[in-house]
Amino acid sequence: MSMIKRLILLITITFVSVGIDQGTKLFAAENLPKYEMTSYLADTLRIGYVENTGAFLGLGSDLPDNVRFWIFVFAVGVILLALLIYIIRTKTQTAYALGSLSLIFSGGISNFYDRAMNNGAVIDFLNIGVGSLRTGIFNVADMAIMLGVFLLLFAKEKQDTPPKGA
Repeated sequence: MSMIKRLILLITITFVSVGIDQGTKLFAAENLPKYEMTSYLADTLRIGYVENTGAFLGLGSDLPDNVRFWIFVFAVGVILLALLIYIIRTKTQTAYALGSLSLIFSGGISNFYDRAMNNGAVIDFLNIGVGSLRTGIFNVADMAIMLGVFLLLFAKEKQDTPPKGA
C-alpha cells in the first residue's frame, strides 16, 4: 500500500475515532454527575463521569504522581510515536491490518490527549454487565483500542492461514 493511502487511512480513522471519543467525553464532563453512575436497560448499562488516573481498570492509580507521569505519559507517548512510525512506514501490512493498528493508535492518542490536558486523568463514563459480572468503567477510546486489537488478531490469523490448495 502506498504512503499516501496509508496516511489517508490513518488520518481518516484517527479523526473519526478521536472526534467521537472527545465529543462523548465533553458531553460526559458537561452533563453527567461526577462519580455517580446511573443505571439503564435493567442495569445492563451504567453511565457516569469518572476521572481515571490509572490504566485499564484503574491499575496504577495509586502510584506516585511522578511515576504515573513516566509510565502513562512518557512511556505511552513513546509507544504511540513508535506505532505511528510503524503505521506510516510499513509496506507489508494489509489495509485491514493497518486499519486495526490505526484504531489502536487513535484510541491511544485520544486517551493520551486526555492525560495531557486533564492533570494525568482520563475521562471514563461507561460500564456494562449483568449482575455482579461487569466491565470496568471505560470510554469510546478504550472501545477503539479493543476493537483494533480484536481486528488485528483476526487480521494476523488471516495472514497466517495458507491459501487454499497450498
